[in-house]
Amino acid sequence: MVAGLTPDGAAAPFDPAACPRLIVKVGSALLVDPAGQIRREWLASLVSDIAARAKAGQQIAVVSSGAIALGARRLGLAKGGRASLEDAQAAAATGQIALAGTWATLLHDHGLTAAQMLLTLDDLEDRRRYLNAAATLDRLLKLGVVPIINENDSVATEEIRFGDNDRLAARVGGAAMAQGVVLLSDVDGLYTANPSTDPHATLIPRVDHVAAVEHMADRHSASGMGSGGMVAKVEAARIAVVAGAHLAIASGHPMHALARFSETGRGTLFVASNAAPARKAWLRGGLTARGTIHVDIGAIEALRAGGSLLAAGATRVDGRFARGDLVVLVGPDGRQIARGLAEYGDADAALVVGKRSEEQATLLGYAPRSALVHRNHMALL
Repeated sequence: MVAGLTPDGAAAPFDPAACPRLIVKVGSALLVDPAGQIRREWLASLVSDIAARAKAGQQIAVVSSGAIALGARRLGLAKGGRASLEDAQAAAATGQIALAGTWATLLHDHGLTAAQMLLTLDDLEDRRRYLNAAATLDRLLKLGVVPIINENDSVATEEIRFGDNDRLAARVGGAAMAQGVVLLSDVDGLYTANPSTDPHATLIPRVDHVAAVEHMADRHSASGMGSGGMVAKVEAARIAVVAGAHLAIASGHPMHALARFSETGRGTLFVASNAAPARKAWLRGGLTARGTIHVDIGAIEALRAGGSLLAAGATRVDGRFARGDLVVLVGPDGRQIARGLAEYGDADAALVVGKRSEEQATLLGYAPRSALVHRNHMALL
């Protein structure tokens, strides 16, 4: 048994139907058939599940892939619209309107109103924009609307994008203060090895510590339509659990996939940790960092005891960042220790690393700040 895992058959502390707020992510391979058409009958069964939950008082937001796959078919683009960034952007712009329209129509058939939210990485990585997105999402859910969310691939670039909707769903879960995230996928969970190549691979039903399974993730999407593979799903789990949301990976292939998962529980459940305060959870879940500050063993002990990162405990600075940018704190073994907001830009930080406070004023030409990264603007990982 792998450390941090519960053996098959253990009771799962998660029922998606019991979450006041739930995020459901739907992958491209489930929504779109190989010919590039929406699998309407399948989608109608999922919408029926969502409608039943909504009428019982549950608030549900959907993170829906499929725009690029749909648009590529309509535009006749090679490689599913992923031959180039420009093709992907054009396919997304074309396919998104069809995707949203289908969701809206099927939800309307059950008396539900759909709303569309297209988000970029910066919308959830910039603190002010994150709060704005969270407020909109909260209001829509309280109004009984079903938000249909996707990455805004028509404007996203290779450098500034989520790249997969698994991590987007987890980040949305934090913004919505959801109790659960369900990733409906073309795979039914995380296995001890790649089940397509290893006949002895077994499904892992529960993970209590994400770090215990990071080495098991496979980067490849089974369908070829999506992006990210199991690596993205495990990263999504890391983001969700620190925000206090359970995350489950389950097969979306059956009709009424959400109801079926609720009944059978078959899949992989990543168990949430105690929810950090909202700002700390946002910091922990961040996907982009402008720079890295390397720290020594003494600094790690001080951080874990609740201290700030002082210049004396830093050994090196990498990257280009300004004061207030997100940076990662890394130990001597290369493992990430914390994420936080820098109190200095990279040039000044490099001047004072390893220096005592009495030396810093001379080097900087001004009175030094109390820390490189203050504990109030830091979250341990």
